[in-house]
Amino acid sequence: MSMINDFTIFAVIFLAMVIVLVFLGVKSVPQGQQWTVERFGKYIKTLDPGLHIIIPAIDVVSQRLSMMEEVMDIPPQNVITKDNAMINADGVVFYQIINAAQAAYQVKDLNKALLNLTMSNIRTVIGSMVLDEVLSKRDIINAQLLHTVDDASNPWGVKVLRVEIKDISPPQDLVDAMARQMKAERDKRAIILEAEGKRKADILQAEGEKQAIILEAEGRREAAFRDAESRERFAHAEARAMQTISIAVEEGNMQSMNYLIAIKYMGAINNLATSTNSKLLLMPLETAGVIGAFAGIKDIVKHASLKP
Repeated sequence: MSMINDFTIFAVIFLAMVIVLVFLGVKSVPQGQQWTVERFGKYIKTLDPGLHIIIPAIDVVSQRLSMMEEVMDIPPQNVITKDNAMINADGVVFYQIINAAQAAYQVKDLNKALLNLTMSNIRTVIGSMVLDEVLSKRDIINAQLLHTVDDASNPWGVKVLRVEIKDISPPQDLVDAMARQMKAERDKRAIILEAEGKRKADILQAEGEKQAIILEAEGRREAAFRDAESRERFAHAEARAMQTISIAVEEGNMQSMNYLIAIKYMGAINNLATSTNSKLLLMPLETAGVIGAFAGIKDIVKHASLKP
């Protein structure tokens, strides 16, 4: 009876040990993680997500590493620029472990190492630039930091995806000086724009006056041309009239001579009437007779038109 009891106890203990060993030997790795396994203190393999079996009490899971992208904040720090300006800068780093073994065994504290590496490179990159470049070329700073930190952390099995400078804060006295400089620059641009506008307005005004002078000259030329044409026509008409009168005088028609004298007489009276110095105009009694001489022009014209 005692032997049966001893066998039962042994079987229970053995079964319990088997259950414990199976429990210790079966490992389920969650999605997004990788586990490193050591045997007698030496790395042997990496467990991917899923179900795995290891040798209990011999194989030990040493590191449980997340393979997802992680974010690390870079605390603010004082940085001196190339032109000796003191600024305060902070940032953020996005990285991902791509080799669990290297991340576990190539560096003791991955987060601390990556943090110190990024902070030192921020000082290096910003220290090689003047303040104006630091404030205006943040994309260039981010690109240089990404390239440098990624290359330096590559042996650690880490891929640095992005490095971003979050905030750059110059001292208050520099901020005030920059505000005064910006105001002076804006005033300067305003003065330049105002001067350019005045110059363009003067040019347009001069062009307008030039076109007005040209148009006025063309108008005077056209008027002179038409005036000359009118005088020419009047001269032709007067010459024709004189020719007609001459023919009439040769034929013994004295009314033509009277008409000619009347024309000259009326022209003289018109000059006296339109003169600015004339105040009083006395008409002689013979004026009515002279005016009557115009009646003879009808016979002269009729006679000239009938003559072949």
